[in-house]
Amino acid sequence: MEQRLQKIIAEMGIASRRKAEDLITEGLVTVNGKVAEIGMKADPMRDHIKVRGKLLTSPEKKVYYVFNKPRGVMTSMSDPEGRPTVNEFFGRIKQRVFPVGRLDYDSEGLLLLTNDGDFAYAIIHPSRKIPKTYIVKVKGVLEEEDLEKLRKGVKIDGKLTAPAKVKKLKKTAINSWIEITIHEGRNRQIRKMLERVGHDVLRLMRIRINGIEMGPLEPGAYRKLTTQEMDSIIREIGTGEGA
Repeated sequence: MEQRLQKIIAEMGIASRRKAEDLITEGLVTVNGKVAEIGMKADPMRDHIKVRGKLLTSPEKKVYYVFNKPRGVMTSMSDPEGRPTVNEFFGRIKQRVFPVGRLDYDSEGLLLLTNDGDFAYAIIHPSRKIPKTYIVKVKGVLEEEDLEKLRKGVKIDGKLTAPAKVKKLKKTAINSWIEITIHEGRNRQIRKMLERVGHDVLRLMRIRINGIEMGPLEPGAYRKLTTQEMDSIIREIGTGEGA
């Protein structure tokens, strides 16, 4: 049965659908010897599909990991500038995994990795509104007025953010700690939100994605998602079927 190429590539565990589209755009995907284009469909049982010159075969066993990304690590499998990447922590597993979404280089905490492109697509697609929770240390003392602005939404890059759940955790004379939950995934969103209310982020750690908790993982450590976590997230995102 014919399917969109990005869906086939995702199901084969090569990359997320979004990254698969990038591979197609860059001319790195061929179908029966011809360079593929966005929107093209193929039958994985009949057509010869290659990514970076490698023929796609039967999909690998699907795997799902929770990773505690340290600060100073790129959320990617390679980096042209030679900076550390999450790939360096997963060398012992046989499946090729990739990050679900991203955490900034200077951010830390919970990051999901998988070889299931449909799962990744469902988690990061804006329409799913999957909640993600962070602990944030900011410079200065956040007043209730600042927290209320974050809850209602602030304008960044010319667009208002969706309402956020914000809870004050503690404060000192010079810093504040808050817990914030958002479902959007704009570039450096939380840092920009705090800047809009006049505070720089000193530390940013993601601790939860929907019902998945990072728990006591040390920085650089990872574990498999539990059956209960998989059941919970699958109920939330559905099957991930679509174009």
